[in-house]
Amino acid sequence: MASRIAAAAPVRAPLSAQGRNRAIIKAISFVLLLLFVVIWLIPFAWAVDTALKPEAETSIVPITWWSSHFNLDAFGKVLSAGTLPRWYLNSLINSGVITIVTVVLASLIAFAFSRIRFRGRWFLFWLVMAGIMVPGQVLIVPLFTMMNDLNFVDTYWGVILPQLASPIGVFVFKQFFDGIPHELEEAAVLDGCGRFRIYWQIWMPLSKAAIAAVAIFSFVFSWNNFLWPLIVITSTEMMPLTVGLANVQSSFGLMYAQIMASAVLAALPMLVIFALFQRQIVQGIAGSGIKG
Repeated sequence: MASRIAAAAPVRAPLSAQGRNRAIIKAISFVLLLLFVVIWLIPFAWAVDTALKPEAETSIVPITWWSSHFNLDAFGKVLSAGTLPRWYLNSLINSGVITIVTVVLASLIAFAFSRIRFRGRWFLFWLVMAGIMVPGQVLIVPLFTMMNDLNFVDTYWGVILPQLASPIGVFVFKQFFDGIPHELEEAAVLDGCGRFRIYWQIWMPLSKAAIAAVAIFSFVFSWNNFLWPLIVITSTEMMPLTVGLANVQSSFGLMYAQIMASAVLAALPMLVIFALFQRQIVQGIAGSGIKG
């Protein structure tokens, strides 16, 4: 019995060391994540604190936290001005249309690259992927010229159309479609299904994680896009939220409470989306093969 215990002792030592190493790695990871959370929360907490202060206290030096006179006056003034709800509506229309059309187009293109064999397929696929390497700023002048020729300047279409191309979305869907067994497609063909029916009734229901990932990324990107709407939109009524918030400073001067109230209201949709769909985001990235 003693010999068995002695023989087993060297085996337990490395296992215990591995356990300690894993515990140390987890502790370091937790501390780093907590640090990133604090770094992110401090500016947001300061924005919320400033938005809840009376306007007279926002310019006091040194800056103080947690005023004893918190109120919602800044939010009420921003909402009653009438422009912020309109900017919200414009952003919702732009982001909603861009998200829906991007998911449909990217999935159709990816399905063709993944399941249809045709000459030049790989050349076209890598040509689409080359779009990832083209900076958006390079295309601003030709895109604006094109929108101006089509009379789409200062319209929803002028904001939406240039943002529908999504090489990343095509890549995510293709990676996901490549992992679906070919036997499902063969069985569907034997049952008399055409290409589009296979795509719509089989591939898309199986690709909920990829759909969620592409939809969320497209919505967030279009919601936060500032440069292109700034160039193509000229009237206050057609401005999305990002461009409109840049004009809050010129409209209200240096009224920090109202500026921060507008910024907090603009960030709320993104916070809600992340809180509700963070699992789908992770699953979509993991299932598509994109690694950080």
